[in-house]
Amino acid sequence: MGEMKTIPEIIQEVSAYYKKKGGPEKEHTLTYDSSSETLEPIYFFIVDLMEDMGFSSEKLVDNFTSSPGSGHFSELGQRATIMQQQGTKILADINTVLRSVLNIVYDLKEFKIRLQSYVDLNSSDKSKSEAANLSLKQIWMDKVDIQKGNSAIKAMALGQAGFQTLIDAFLVVKDEKNVDKIDLNDRVKRILRPRIQEFNIWLKESEKELRKRYGMERAYLKSQVSSLKLYSRWARPYLKAAQQLEMKEGRREPALVKLFNTIMLELTLLGKTKIDIKNSALEGDLPSDFQNLRVKRDFYSCVLVDFKFRGIPQRIMQRGDYVFGGKAEVTFRAYALNDDELKGIDKKLEDSDVEDALRLIEGTTTESLGELQKEINSFLEEQEKETGKQEKPKDESNPFLALIGHYNKTEKKTETKTTEKDIQIKPDNWIEKTHLRALAANTAKQSAFDLFDRYKKAHDMASYT
Repeated sequence: MGEMKTIPEIIQEVSAYYKKKGGPEKEHTLTYDSSSETLEPIYFFIVDLMEDMGFSSEKLVDNFTSSPGSGHFSELGQRATIMQQQGTKILADINTVLRSVLNIVYDLKEFKIRLQSYVDLNSSDKSKSEAANLSLKQIWMDKVDIQKGNSAIKAMALGQAGFQTLIDAFLVVKDEKNVDKIDLNDRVKRILRPRIQEFNIWLKESEKELRKRYGMERAYLKSQVSSLKLYSRWARPYLKAAQQLEMKEGRREPALVKLFNTIMLELTLLGKTKIDIKNSALEGDLPSDFQNLRVKRDFYSCVLVDFKFRGIPQRIMQRGDYVFGGKAEVTFRAYALNDDELKGIDKKLEDSDVEDALRLIEGTTTESLGELQKEINSFLEEQEKETGKQEKPKDESNPFLALIGHYNKTEKKTETKTTEKDIQIKPDNWIEKTHLRALAANTAKQSAFDLFDRYKKAHDMASYT
């Protein structure tokens, strides 16, 4: 799998506007090199400054790489191992519960097949009722009567002279009162009469017992599915933490010498603010007749902030925490993007290497166990209908999706897997190109410069004092 593209490359690939233009609206870069200055104050100052300027910000990239010979590499490796071990233990419990769920589902299927014979026995269709009766008699002979050994119906009919007609007679006669109405010798009738009576008693009691056990199995299935969801939620934080503690491959990065004590950090923030057409028209930034303009998609002034940090990890006393002094390079880029382009960027990020670990988990659960979930839902929904409760919305929650945090996200309509064909962005019309995007671009350029300028002045003042 190839290396993840940078966010500016993704923006340029998604947006036809920037693909033609060749880059951001404006770009500013700050570089500080100080062994005593850490990245945290720089990062949080810019995050707070973006919020103060009215931007809603989100983190798009958070990567780090330590040189293999450093203590930081060793310690983070140990933490990742602990997370992996805890996640693996819970996954083992999940597998145990999952095997139990599989066995219950197969048992319920068998019960359902058996119970169908009892349903058909009371059918108004005579042929169906007779077929069900013969089926149940066969089950009784094979499961119940056979325990009598040599005195069982099949054993006597096949192994003793004079009882060859016993099986046929048993299958034909429905009630012990009808035994005398058929042409049989007295020896066969004396054997047949109590067996018919035993079968009729078994027929009533077995149905009650089978339905009772069927209900208990369904209740147990619901309990096991709840346990499966719970274990899945427990496993997710450990698996997520283990994935987040994975280091990005340094490859040929010259700063990462194996025996040096070095770390590389990459952070990317995206801040966006929507263009308010009505207020902009009132303020004169847009034509006055745009006050009541209705648009199909909104435009945003966006500022992309890239942090690249090369530092030397230094342990703080014995607490195990590290501070990182070194060189920080902060780049501010201005973009004008619409709704479609922002959605396209999100889809590209979901397809990138950032989500590899979670996508592997999803592949081993939802794809392979989707059919099992349908079976589970069918039994649980059947239980709700029989209890006579008010029908609730269909529960289609999948315990295996909980493993990847699917239900922690806001609900969206079911979408197919993202492909490049799904990202279809219509070109700007005349109003969007000449007014809305132009305004968003100018606002973004000014905001990017303001962020750059305010931080630079604040940093210079702090250094001076």
